[in-house]
Formats: sequence, structure tokens, C-alpha cells
Amino acid sequence: MDSKRALSLLGLALQGGNLAVGEEPVEAAARARDARLLLLAADAADNTRRRAEHFALAGQCLWLRVPFTKEELGMALGRTSVALAAVTDAGLASAVVRRLAEGDPDRYGEAAAQLEVKAKRARERQAERLAHEKNVRRGKRKPGKVPERPAKKAAGERAAPSRGTGSRPAARSGRPKPGARAKPYAHSRPVKKGKGSFRKRED
Repeated sequence: MDSKRALSLLGLALQGGNLAVGEEPVEAAARARDARLLLLAADAADNTRRRAEHFALAGQCLWLRVPFTKEELGMALGRTSVALAAVTDAGLASAVVRRLAEGDPDRYGEAAAQLEVKAKRARERQAERLAHEKNVRRGKRKPGKVPERPAKKAAGERAAPSRGTGSRPAARSGRPKPGARAKPYAHSRPVKKGKGSFRKRED
């Protein structure tokens, strides 16, 4: 009875767009790291099993041989026969394997525990993302240091110049005062006698 409920969950996953059916869609979902669980029919060929192992390795996900034939899977998914399918939602993958574990805990119990942990992490990440988007819409920032406000000055008190805040430094003593006449040749080198732009007078 529990295994039949797993088939109904697969049908719901297909209707919600969370199930890839067939070798090519399953391969694409696995290589895109969207697959959470690969399901292999009980009477699938060895070549299909090797492909399922390769796809699961590429997508870093679990693969399981389910107790349903290709015809049973196809009937649940509106096809003639289905040998390989991939669940792309972590919560649905955990629910499917949990239904399978209720019927055969020795075979599917460990996989159900692993997928439950992954589904929990996925729910936490989704909750954090939704909370972040909500805070962005409301204009809230992440909790951190609150910027300090400058203290109010007392009556008649002048604020001390702050250092390192980008304020303009005070005038240096070596800088010429405004209005003073600048010496245009103060830093030029003296020209030696006999050199320059004038040619020597020939005798």
C-alpha cells in the first residue's frame, strides 16, 4: 500500500514539473545538478542501470531501484513504459523514499534518512532566502554595528578637527601666502658662463 502511495507522489511531481522522465531528460537534470533522486525500474536493463549510476555520479545525487516495473511506472506517469526518472525537488524525493521505506525499511531506510537531512537543509535555505528577500523589500539591513551619531556640541564649544576623516589639512608654513609675489626662477639652476642659447663670438 505504501509503495502505491509512492507512485501517486511521482504523479504529483510530474504534474508540478518536478520530475524528469526518460534517459535524456534525466541526464540533463543530473548534469545541471537539479536532480535530487534517480529512480530505476525493477526490470530495467543493465545498460540503463549503468547510465543511472553515471548520471547520479555526475549530478551528486542518490539513485535507487524501485519495486515497480517499467509498465507500472509508465502507467503512473501517463507513459507506455518508464525505465528511468529523476525527482528534482528535495522534499518530494524525501517523501517518495519515505513511502518506500515504510514498505521495505531494510532496503530504503538508510536512503530515506539521507534524503530527509537534505530536505531539511533545503527548507532552511529556502526560509533564509525568503526572509532575506522580505528584508530587502522592507529596506532592513543585516544586524551589525549601529553607526554612531556625533555628539551634540555644547553652547559656545567649537568642534575639534578630526584626523583621518578626509578633511582638508591646515595650510603649511612653507606655502606662499595669497597675494604674495611668486619668484618664477627660484628653483631653476644657474646657467654657466659660456653656455646657453648664445653662440660664442668668433675672433
